[in-house]
Amino acid sequence: MPQVIIKGMDHEKINTISKPLIDELQQIIGCPRDYFTIEAVNSVFIMDGEPVAITPFVQVNWFDRGQQVQDQVAAAIYRHVATAGYRNVETFFVTLQASSYYENEKHY
Repeated sequence: MPQVIIKGMDHEKINTISKPLIDELQQIIGCPRDYFTIEAVNSVFIMDGEPVAITPFVQVNWFDRGQQVQDQVAAAIYRHVATAGYRNVETFFVTLQASSYYENEKHY
């Protein structure tokens, strides 16, 4: 945890930015590297009956770390996705409640 889920971005480009992105997020958030996951979702977006390219969507599932940290994470995500050639990026955060998140049979 945190989980970074990316849609609308070429998987090879995600591979390219994955290490430097997690390097930076690890510094910002202060949690071990093995807590992070990146999921590259293979989605097809359709408009008027035709597949279309979209602005990448980056969803971050995590426990709340405050607005300042969230802003820094969003900025880091934007910078790394932009280096992969995407001018626009939509990033959103889903805040999980520790009591509702279980690892095996125990909640946080």
